[in-house]
Amino acid sequence: MRIIGGTHRSRQIMFPDADGLRPTPDRVRETLFNWLGQDLTGKRCLDLFAGSGALGFEASSRGASEVVMVENNRAAFSALQENSGKLGCANVALHCEDGVGFARRQETRRYDAIFVDPPFRGGVLPEVLPLLAGKLVEDGVVYVESGEAFEPGAAWRVVKRAKAGKVHYQLLQHAMKAPKDD
Repeated sequence: MRIIGGTHRSRQIMFPDADGLRPTPDRVRETLFNWLGQDLTGKRCLDLFAGSGALGFEASSRGASEVVMVENNRAAFSALQENSGKLGCANVALHCEDGVGFARRQETRRYDAIFVDPPFRGGVLPEVLPLLAGKLVEDGVVYVESGEAFEPGAAWRVVKRAKAGKVHYQLLQHAMKAPKDD
């Protein structure tokens, strides 16, 4: 898989063939980063179920000041470490742990963008989404990717929504947060 934009554009990242690991397709990543803006300079991002690292490395390549990537699959985590080293990503912090457990932690760190792309058959979106509102900056957004249409509930406002093949994806903002300019 290749990074599609930023300083690492066209650089390849490798990842294992692991159960449930499904990298975000190029077309979907392109749409997501059009939604977010191509330049993420100074932004803090959390890639909660990092998997292949496609979203996190894409954010890193586009200037994010910090990208925290969380992945509990040991083989995928090793690949994230290797890819981060090959790309020279000084702005990437890796955590080998469960994404839901990481989200449950009480910490003061806030993010501009949180990527939530768990294995489709895991059913963790309803569990993890309520944990994220307190982890966002004032105008922060959550990107959600799923294998079926997902309604986030009244606590979230859908900023953008699309579908590509079997992938449903949307950009959310907490309903109590200020609206983000479209």
